[in-house]
Amino acid sequence: MLQEAIDSLFRLPAGKGGIINSLRSIDLRLVDDLVEFVRGPGFVLDFSDRSFSDFFATELKINIDDPKYAVNGRSKGKRLRHFIQTCDDWTAVRTLEALWEHRSEFLTRSGSVDPIVNAQIRYQGLITRLTRGSNPSRSSLGPQPPPVNPATIAKIKADLLAVAAMAPQARGYAFEGFLKGLFDAFGLAAQEPFRLRGEQIDGSFQLASEIYLLEAKWHGPPIGVSELHTFHGKIEQKAAWTRGLFVSNSGFTEDGLAAFGRGKRVICMDGLDLYEMLNREIPLTQVLERKVRRAAETGAPFIRIRDLFPNWQE
Repeated sequence: MLQEAIDSLFRLPAGKGGIINSLRSIDLRLVDDLVEFVRGPGFVLDFSDRSFSDFFATELKINIDDPKYAVNGRSKGKRLRHFIQTCDDWTAVRTLEALWEHRSEFLTRSGSVDPIVNAQIRYQGLITRLTRGSNPSRSSLGPQPPPVNPATIAKIKADLLAVAAMAPQARGYAFEGFLKGLFDAFGLAAQEPFRLRGEQIDGSFQLASEIYLLEAKWHGPPIGVSELHTFHGKIEQKAAWTRGLFVSNSGFTEDGLAAFGRGKRVICMDGLDLYEMLNREIPLTQVLERKVRRAAETGAPFIRIRDLFPNWQE
């Protein structure tokens, strides 16, 4: 079409200042449709100027207020469009995934019906095309968090002991706060607990490009199948790529895990996992990545760290 032909005239090779990703004009129009329906052209979902800046800083570590993104105008929509046109495919995917998560949360919170026909199918088709054949190395995922120093590990251990020493009624909220601090220490962009209509989410974090919802429990009995199914039900109500991490200090019953079954979108950790991870100084990111991989290979949601890392240091 005419617009695509015009765009192609200005598409320069990667690294020479032009468009360096695979987004086409039709893709950009889809992005416009997905983000403009709340407040109209030039706006992005329900973001204010401040929350738009905070979103990019938190989710992508990008200063979207940099003048280089405003060459076509200062509106949020024009800055977003310029950014996703001039970044690489992998960054475009991360941006679109983060926007889709915010969009889904907005629709749920507002009780709105998605006004865009086949929005999720069209969006997933775009993500699939952008990621096809893309297998970025770890170095291409953006800046990696620095190694966690021994003093930080010591503080995390002390914080966990402090939670254990609290009165039972105070431990639940304190445990959620402890986990947020743990995820932040390993650069996992943790979010505070939040409430959606009819449900409480104990927090979320990002591992690579995947978003995980968190369920955190600190109480006496091990977790059984009903709690696992309840959490998995929350995951199933979210976007198809959302995953979950269930952290239970008291562990999980064998019968509960067996009844929960295999092939779910939830991985599990218990208190012994936390202790071994901190005591043996195994990075949390490696623990989660290996749990995810083993779950993909076996379907099992819970495999202990001692079995995943029998010979650490590796």
